[in-house]
Amino acid sequence: MNDLKRITFDPNVMGGKPCIRGMRITVGTIVGLVATGYTTDEILEAYPHLEKEDVREALAYAAWRAEEIELPLIRS
Repeated sequence: MNDLKRITFDPNVMGGKPCIRGMRITVGTIVGLVATGYTTDEILEAYPHLEKEDVREALAYAAWRAEEIELPLIRS
């Protein structure tokens, strides 16, 4: 998904998990907070370095990953 500019992957940050703009805040953290009922404003209050677009992109990335299909390799 090329249009997500705020999701970063760095093996030296959080073990390479997808993070927000290179910070130590993972997409999973954001999605987990939303899943437990936190609003975007509450997340931004808890994590002042985040921006609304960070939360939106974390959710968009998680939705894209949930729809991704893995196909087995066929050996010939």
